[in-house]
Amino acid sequence: MAGATSALYILDIKGRCLISRDYRGQVSAAQVEKFFSKLLEKEDDIESQGPVCFENGVSYMFIQHSNVYLMTASRQNCNVASLLFFLHRVVDVFKHYFEELKEESLRDNFVVVYELLDEIMDFGYPQYTEAKILSEFIKTDAYKMEGAQRPPMAVTNAVSWRSEGVFLDVVESVNILVNSNGQIIRSEVYGALKMRTRLSGMPECKLGLNDRVLLEAQDRATKGKAIDLDDVKFHQLSTQVKPLIWVEALVERYSRSRVEMTVKAKSQFKERSTATNVTIELPVPSDATNPSIRTSMGTAKYAPETDALLWKIKSFPGNKEYMLRAEFRLPSIVSEDAVADRKAPIRVKFEIPYFTVSGIQIYPSKHQKVMSNL
Repeated sequence: MAGATSALYILDIKGRCLISRDYRGQVSAAQVEKFFSKLLEKEDDIESQGPVCFENGVSYMFIQHSNVYLMTASRQNCNVASLLFFLHRVVDVFKHYFEELKEESLRDNFVVVYELLDEIMDFGYPQYTEAKILSEFIKTDAYKMEGAQRPPMAVTNAVSWRSEGVFLDVVESVNILVNSNGQIIRSEVYGALKMRTRLSGMPECKLGLNDRVLLEAQDRATKGKAIDLDDVKFHQLSTQVKPLIWVEALVERYSRSRVEMTVKAKSQFKERSTATNVTIELPVPSDATNPSIRTSMGTAKYAPETDALLWKIKSFPGNKEYMLRAEFRLPSIVSEDAVADRKAPIRVKFEIPYFTVSGIQIYPSKHQKVMSNL
């Protein structure tokens, strides 16, 4: 190897450092987090950037496994292929000890992880990466992510056709009001946590988000009403929400006989996300007739009962832009008692699966239990 690596970092899916081991003191964890955050903010998917990046004299090499990133940083001229192979070997070692390499397994096995990092690399040079050899002298018990043995169906009254699991969804609604100059007047995010449980059989269940249920099941007393919650994180949203789909409309009238609309819709989120069931409601004059509509994507139809033009797009990927052009005829003679056209807002409705505007995250913990009285 031409040069040694400075440090080894394990980061979560947002680029935050979970565990690090500094071997040479040349690159700080804060510097790595700052670089990786800039990498994640780019419009393109991070996988398209490649596993090797260079910035400010530092070479970064990383791989992704499940919901974590493994990264080395070096100020020397290193053998890239050797270090990338080394990172994959580190993944194999962790899987040998924890069964699965995820953020949760790392949080549950900090002691073992640091012991392994001290053995697999010395002063920036890879050493032992064979799991069987490491297990000979690192015998610390590791918490493995594996399911416990279950009693037979005859005991639990379970039914084989019912799928099992506990599903937790974060559902957010965003309300944004923008004026004609493009300035955000009001932005609000409303969220809810929705849980669906599918447990086989007909058990009596107790659900708890703290240790009270677990302690009571073990006949252990709890002190007062207060219970400590582990791994609780509160998210603060202090900035205005950027409209995820930006719509600009240009309306032109020609001699009171016709009106033309040019509408541009642009998605302002990353390419790896996709908005679905997009509906853009555009107000039109109440006396408009004979619509002629063209779109670059989706379908559009005139809804005279609501004096609106409905533009529907089934799938709207991130960082895309679509156009709509429409022409309406207007009556050549206007009554003196005619009411001026109402200035109704443009409304945009859509859904983005696996995406939260607030950035809220939920981390399962081994301390959170589902107690079932079988």
